[in-house]
Amino acid sequence: MTAAIILFAVGLFLSAFFSGSETGFYRATRLRVVLDARSGDLVARLLLWLMNNPSLFVATTLVGNNAANYLTSLAIVLGAQALFPGPGHAAELIAPLALAPVLFVYAELLPKHLFLNAPNRLLRLGGPLFLTATVLFFPVAALLWVFNHLLARFLGEAPQEVRLKLARRELRRILEEGHAAGILHPAQRALAQGIFAVANVTVGHYAVPVAGVPRAKDDMSKDDMLRLARRYRLAVVPVESAGNPGELVGYHRVVDLALDPSPEPGSPHPLMEIPDTIAHLGALMRMRSGRHGLAKVVGGEGETLGVVTAEQLTEPLWKGRM
Repeated sequence: MTAAIILFAVGLFLSAFFSGSETGFYRATRLRVVLDARSGDLVARLLLWLMNNPSLFVATTLVGNNAANYLTSLAIVLGAQALFPGPGHAAELIAPLALAPVLFVYAELLPKHLFLNAPNRLLRLGGPLFLTATVLFFPVAALLWVFNHLLARFLGEAPQEVRLKLARRELRRILEEGHAAGILHPAQRALAQGIFAVANVTVGHYAVPVAGVPRAKDDMSKDDMLRLARRYRLAVVPVESAGNPGELVGYHRVVDLALDPSPEPGSPHPLMEIPDTIAHLGALMRMRSGRHGLAKVVGGEGETLGVVTAEQLTEPLWKGRM
Protein backbone atom coordinates (compact mmCIF):
# COMPACT_ATOMS: atom_id res chain seq x y z
CA MET A 1 0.00 0.00 0.00
CA THR A 2 2.92 2.34 0.77
CA ALA A 3 4.39 1.74 -2.68
CA ALA A 4 1.00 2.43 -4.27
CA ILE A 5 0.67 5.76 -2.41
CA ILE A 6 4.19 6.84 -3.39
CA LEU A 7 3.63 5.88 -7.05
CA PHE A 8 0.29 7.70 -7.07
CA ALA A 9 1.83 10.87 -5.62
CA VAL A 10 4.73 10.80 -8.10
CA GLY A 11 2.43 10.09 -11.03
CA LEU A 12 -0.01 12.83 -9.99
CA PHE A 13 2.82 15.36 -9.63
CA LEU A 14 4.40 14.47 -12.98
CA SER A 15 1.06 14.57 -14.77
CA ALA A 16 0.33 17.99 -13.28
CA PHE A 17 3.83 19.22 -14.13
CA PHE A 18 3.79 18.18 -17.78
CA SER A 19 0.20 19.31 -18.33
CA GLY A 20 0.93 22.69 -16.82
CA SER A 21 4.26 23.04 -18.65
CA GLU A 22 2.54 22.55 -21.98
CA THR A 23 0.11 25.37 -21.19
CA GLY A 24 2.93 27.55 -19.88
CA PHE A 25 4.96 26.97 -23.04
CA TYR A 26 2.24 28.47 -25.24
CA ARG A 27 1.43 31.20 -22.73
CA ALA A 28 4.97 32.32 -21.81
CA THR A 29 6.32 35.64 -23.05
CA ARG A 30 9.20 34.82 -25.34
CA LEU A 31 10.74 38.27 -24.97
CA ARG A 32 11.20 37.75 -21.24
CA VAL A 33 12.88 34.39 -21.80
CA VAL A 34 15.21 35.97 -24.36
CA LEU A 35 16.18 38.73 -21.91
CA ASP A 36 16.85 36.19 -19.15
CA ALA A 37 18.92 34.10 -21.56
CA ARG A 38 21.01 37.12 -22.59
CA SER A 39 21.64 37.95 -18.95
CA GLY A 40 23.46 34.61 -18.62
CA ASP A 41 20.72 32.44 -17.10
CA LEU A 42 21.54 28.88 -18.15
CA VAL A 43 18.02 27.55 -17.54
CA ALA A 44 16.55 30.40 -19.63
CA ARG A 45 18.98 29.59 -22.44
CA LEU A 46 17.90 25.96 -22.47
CA LEU A 47 14.23 26.95 -22.33
CA LEU A 48 14.80 29.33 -25.23
CA TRP A 49 16.37 26.49 -27.20
CA LEU A 50 13.28 24.37 -26.53
CA MET A 51 11.07 27.26 -27.64
CA ASN A 52 13.01 27.35 -30.89
CA ASN A 53 12.34 23.62 -31.24
CA PRO A 54 8.66 23.33 -30.26
CA SER A 55 8.32 19.85 -31.73
CA LEU A 56 10.83 18.46 -29.21
CA PHE A 57 9.09 20.28 -26.36
CA VAL A 58 5.69 18.86 -27.31
CA ALA A 59 7.18 15.37 -27.79
CA THR A 60 8.74 15.52 -24.31
CA THR A 61 5.46 16.58 -22.69
CA LEU A 62 3.65 13.82 -24.56
CA VAL A 63 6.07 11.13 -23.37
CA GLY A 64 6.10 12.57 -19.85
CA ASN A 65 2.31 12.67 -19.61
CA ASN A 66 2.03 9.08 -20.82
CA ALA A 67 4.64 7.93 -18.29
CA ALA A 68 2.87 9.83 -15.51
CA ASN A 69 -0.52 8.39 -16.48
CA TYR A 70 0.97 4.90 -16.48
CA LEU A 71 2.40 5.39 -12.98
CA THR A 72 -0.93 6.75 -11.73
CA SER A 73 -2.89 3.86 -13.24
CA LEU A 74 -0.44 1.32 -11.80
CA ALA A 75 -0.67 2.94 -8.37
CA ILE A 76 -4.48 2.84 -8.43
CA VAL A 77 -4.51 -0.84 -9.39
CA LEU A 78 -1.92 -1.74 -6.72
CA GLY A 79 -3.86 0.21 -4.11
CA ALA A 80 -7.12 -1.49 -5.06
CA GLN A 81 -5.45 -4.90 -4.82
CA ALA A 82 -4.01 -4.03 -1.41
CA LEU A 83 -7.34 -2.78 -0.02
CA PHE A 84 -9.51 -5.48 -1.57
CA PRO A 85 -7.45 -8.65 -1.89
CA GLY A 86 -9.07 -11.55 -3.64
CA PRO A 87 -9.74 -13.01 -7.05
CA GLY A 88 -12.31 -10.38 -8.05
CA HIS A 89 -11.43 -7.48 -10.34
CA ALA A 90 -14.34 -5.17 -9.57
CA ALA A 91 -12.24 -2.92 -7.31
CA GLU A 92 -9.59 -2.52 -10.00
CA LEU A 93 -12.27 -1.31 -12.40
CA ILE A 94 -14.17 0.93 -9.98
CA ALA A 95 -11.13 2.63 -8.39
CA PRO A 96 -9.97 4.44 -11.57
CA LEU A 97 -13.51 5.70 -12.17
CA ALA A 98 -13.80 6.93 -8.58
CA LEU A 99 -10.47 8.76 -8.74
CA ALA A 100 -11.01 10.24 -12.22
CA PRO A 101 -12.41 13.55 -10.85
CA VAL A 102 -9.39 13.88 -8.55
CA LEU A 103 -7.00 13.33 -11.43
CA PHE A 104 -8.87 15.77 -13.64
CA VAL A 105 -8.81 18.56 -11.04
CA TYR A 106 -5.30 18.14 -9.62
CA ALA A 107 -3.46 16.73 -12.63
CA GLU A 108 -5.07 18.78 -15.41
CA LEU A 109 -7.32 21.67 -14.43
CA LEU A 110 -5.42 23.19 -11.49
CA PRO A 111 -1.87 23.04 -12.99
CA LYS A 112 -3.07 24.43 -16.31
CA HIS A 113 -4.76 27.31 -14.48
CA LEU A 114 -1.60 28.05 -12.48
CA PHE A 115 0.69 27.99 -15.53
CA LEU A 116 -1.81 30.07 -17.45
CA ASN A 117 -1.58 32.89 -14.91
CA ALA A 118 2.17 32.69 -14.17
CA PRO A 119 3.78 30.97 -17.17
CA ASN A 120 7.26 32.48 -17.08
CA ARG A 121 7.76 32.10 -13.35
CA LEU A 122 6.56 28.49 -13.19
CA LEU A 123 8.46 27.49 -16.33
CA ARG A 124 11.59 29.00 -14.79
CA LEU A 125 11.05 27.12 -11.51
CA GLY A 126 10.30 23.85 -13.27
CA GLY A 127 12.98 24.34 -15.91
CA PRO A 128 15.61 22.02 -14.35
CA LEU A 129 13.08 19.21 -13.94
CA PHE A 130 11.78 19.61 -17.48
CA LEU A 131 15.29 19.70 -18.92
CA THR A 132 16.12 16.53 -16.96
CA ALA A 133 13.00 14.90 -18.41
CA THR A 134 14.06 16.05 -21.88
CA VAL A 135 17.36 14.21 -21.49
CA LEU A 136 15.76 11.07 -20.01
CA PHE A 137 12.97 10.88 -22.57
CA PHE A 138 15.10 11.98 -25.52
CA PRO A 139 15.36 8.55 -27.22
CA VAL A 140 11.56 8.24 -27.40
CA ALA A 141 10.93 11.95 -27.90
CA ALA A 142 13.48 12.03 -30.73
CA LEU A 143 11.51 9.37 -32.62
CA LEU A 144 8.33 11.43 -32.25
CA TRP A 145 10.28 14.54 -33.25
CA VAL A 146 11.59 12.92 -36.43
CA PHE A 147 8.15 11.51 -37.24
CA ASN A 148 6.61 14.96 -36.75
CA HIS A 149 9.15 16.54 -39.11
CA LEU A 150 8.49 13.88 -41.76
CA LEU A 151 4.74 14.34 -41.37
CA ALA A 152 5.08 18.12 -41.56
CA ARG A 153 7.17 17.84 -44.71
CA PHE A 154 4.51 15.87 -46.55
CA LEU A 155 1.22 16.89 -44.95
CA GLY A 156 1.44 19.69 -42.45
CA GLU A 157 3.24 22.91 -41.65
CA ALA A 158 6.99 23.33 -41.54
CA PRO A 159 8.59 23.91 -38.10
CA GLN A 160 9.49 27.46 -39.16
CA GLU A 161 5.81 28.22 -39.73
CA VAL A 162 5.01 26.89 -36.28
CA ARG A 163 7.67 29.18 -34.77
CA LEU A 164 6.25 32.16 -36.63
CA LYS A 165 2.75 31.42 -35.36
CA LEU A 166 4.02 31.13 -31.79
CA ALA A 167 5.92 34.40 -32.13
CA ARG A 168 2.85 36.07 -33.60
CA ARG A 169 0.71 34.86 -30.71
CA GLU A 170 3.26 36.18 -28.21
CA LEU A 171 3.42 39.58 -29.89
CA ARG A 172 -0.37 39.76 -30.02
CA ARG A 173 -0.57 39.10 -26.29
CA ILE A 174 2.08 41.76 -25.57
CA LEU A 175 0.09 44.30 -27.58
CA GLU A 176 -3.13 43.38 -25.80
CA GLU A 177 -1.44 43.78 -22.42
CA GLY A 178 0.07 47.09 -23.51
CA HIS A 179 -3.31 48.35 -24.66
CA ALA A 180 -4.95 47.25 -21.42
CA ALA A 181 -2.26 49.04 -19.41
CA GLY A 182 -2.72 52.23 -21.41
CA ILE A 183 0.73 52.11 -23.02
CA LEU A 184 -0.59 51.71 -26.57
CA HIS A 185 -3.19 53.98 -28.14
CA PRO A 186 -6.04 52.37 -30.11
CA ALA A 187 -4.55 53.59 -33.40
CA GLN A 188 -1.20 51.96 -32.58
CA ARG A 189 -2.88 48.69 -31.71
CA ALA A 190 -4.97 48.81 -34.88
CA LEU A 191 -1.82 49.36 -36.95
CA ALA A 192 -0.12 46.40 -35.28
CA GLN A 193 -3.17 44.24 -35.97
CA GLY A 194 -3.07 45.26 -39.62
CA ILE A 195 0.61 44.39 -39.88
CA PHE A 196 -0.06 40.93 -38.46
CA ALA A 197 -2.99 40.45 -40.84
CA VAL A 198 -0.90 41.06 -43.98
CA ALA A 199 2.35 39.50 -42.75
CA ASN A 200 2.05 36.42 -44.98
CA VAL A 201 0.40 38.09 -47.99
CA THR A 202 2.42 38.81 -51.13
CA VAL A 203 2.12 41.97 -53.20
CA GLY A 204 0.80 39.93 -56.13
CA HIS A 205 -2.45 39.55 -54.17
CA TYR A 206 -3.05 43.32 -54.49
CA ALA A 207 -1.97 43.75 -58.10
CA VAL A 208 -4.68 45.17 -60.39
CA PRO A 209 -4.47 44.21 -64.09
CA VAL A 210 -3.48 47.11 -66.32
CA ALA A 211 -6.65 46.70 -68.37
CA GLY A 212 -8.76 47.40 -65.28
CA VAL A 213 -6.93 50.57 -64.28
CA PRO A 214 -8.06 54.05 -65.50
CA ARG A 215 -5.06 55.51 -67.29
CA ALA A 216 -4.07 58.51 -69.38
CA LYS A 217 -2.14 58.61 -72.64
CA ASP A 218 1.20 60.30 -72.82
CA ASP A 219 -0.14 62.81 -75.36
CA MET A 220 -3.04 64.01 -73.16
CA SER A 221 -3.12 67.55 -71.78
CA LYS A 222 -2.82 68.29 -68.08
CA ASP A 223 -6.45 69.39 -67.84
CA ASP A 224 -7.62 66.09 -69.36
CA MET A 225 -5.49 64.16 -66.86
CA LEU A 226 -6.96 66.13 -63.96
CA ARG A 227 -10.49 65.49 -65.21
CA LEU A 228 -9.66 61.78 -65.43
CA ALA A 229 -8.33 61.85 -61.87
CA ARG A 230 -11.44 63.62 -60.55
CA ARG A 231 -13.74 61.23 -62.37
CA TYR A 232 -12.12 58.09 -60.92
CA ARG A 233 -10.87 59.69 -57.68
CA LEU A 234 -7.23 58.88 -58.39
CA ALA A 235 -4.25 60.03 -56.36
CA VAL A 236 -1.87 58.91 -59.11
CA VAL A 237 -2.61 58.72 -62.84
CA PRO A 238 -0.96 55.86 -64.75
CA VAL A 239 0.29 56.92 -68.19
CA GLU A 240 0.36 54.57 -71.17
CA SER A 241 2.02 54.99 -74.52
CA ALA A 242 -0.25 56.53 -77.17
CA GLY A 243 1.42 54.46 -79.85
CA ASN A 244 1.31 51.19 -77.87
CA PRO A 245 -1.90 50.95 -75.81
CA GLY A 246 -1.55 48.90 -72.65
CA GLU A 247 2.15 49.67 -72.19
CA LEU A 248 2.67 51.88 -69.15
CA VAL A 249 5.45 54.42 -69.41
CA GLY A 250 5.06 56.00 -65.97
CA TYR A 251 2.62 57.93 -63.81
CA HIS A 252 1.76 61.43 -62.59
CA ARG A 253 0.86 62.46 -59.07
CA VAL A 254 -2.39 64.38 -59.11
CA VAL A 255 -1.17 66.82 -56.46
CA ASP A 256 1.88 67.64 -58.60
CA LEU A 257 -0.30 68.24 -61.62
CA ALA A 258 -2.61 70.52 -59.65
CA LEU A 259 0.18 72.60 -58.13
CA ASP A 260 2.36 72.87 -61.22
CA PRO A 261 1.63 76.17 -63.02
CA SER A 262 2.88 74.76 -66.31
CA PRO A 263 0.11 74.02 -68.86
CA GLU A 264 1.77 70.75 -69.84
CA PRO A 265 2.01 67.71 -67.58
CA GLY A 266 5.73 67.19 -68.15
CA SER A 267 7.55 63.87 -68.07
CA PRO A 268 5.89 61.11 -66.02
CA HIS A 269 7.57 59.49 -63.04
CA PRO A 270 9.17 56.14 -63.94
CA LEU A 271 7.52 52.95 -62.72
CA MET A 272 9.46 50.77 -60.34
CA GLU A 273 9.15 46.99 -60.75
CA ILE A 274 8.32 44.72 -57.84
CA PRO A 275 8.33 40.89 -58.06
CA ASP A 276 4.94 39.40 -57.23
CA THR A 277 6.51 37.11 -54.59
CA ILE A 278 7.62 40.01 -52.38
CA ALA A 279 5.71 40.31 -49.11
CA HIS A 280 3.16 43.09 -48.72
CA LEU A 281 5.23 44.99 -46.14
CA GLY A 282 8.44 44.59 -48.14
CA ALA A 283 6.79 46.04 -51.23
CA LEU A 284 5.33 48.95 -49.27
CA MET A 285 8.71 49.73 -47.73
CA ARG A 286 10.35 49.71 -51.17
CA MET A 287 7.77 52.11 -52.53
CA ARG A 288 7.94 54.43 -49.53
CA SER A 289 11.74 54.49 -49.45
CA GLY A 290 11.86 55.34 -53.16
CA ARG A 291 8.89 57.73 -52.86
CA HIS A 292 6.99 55.89 -55.56
CA GLY A 293 3.22 56.25 -55.71
CA LEU A 294 2.72 53.50 -58.29
CA ALA A 295 4.62 50.30 -59.03
CA LYS A 296 4.44 47.59 -61.64
CA VAL A 297 4.12 44.03 -60.35
CA VAL A 298 6.00 41.50 -62.48
CA GLY A 299 6.03 37.73 -62.57
CA GLY A 300 8.91 35.28 -62.54
CA GLU A 301 9.65 35.76 -66.25
CA GLY A 302 9.39 39.55 -66.14
CA GLU A 303 5.83 39.72 -67.46
CA THR A 304 3.58 42.48 -66.15
CA LEU A 305 0.88 41.13 -63.85
CA GLY A 306 -0.62 44.48 -62.89
CA VAL A 307 0.02 47.65 -60.95
CA VAL A 308 -0.32 48.60 -57.31
CA THR A 309 -0.41 51.94 -55.55
CA ALA A 310 1.05 52.84 -52.19
CA GLU A 311 -2.46 53.66 -50.96
CA GLN A 312 -3.64 50.15 -51.88
CA LEU A 313 -0.90 48.66 -49.71
CA THR A 314 -1.41 51.10 -46.87
CA GLU A 315 -5.18 50.64 -46.54
CA PRO A 316 -5.09 46.99 -45.28
CA LEU A 317 -2.81 48.03 -42.41
CA TRP A 318 -5.73 49.91 -40.86
CA LYS A 319 -8.43 47.40 -41.75
CA GLY A 320 -6.68 44.14 -40.77
CA ARG A 321 -7.70 42.21 -37.69
CA MET A 322 -5.95 39.34 -35.92
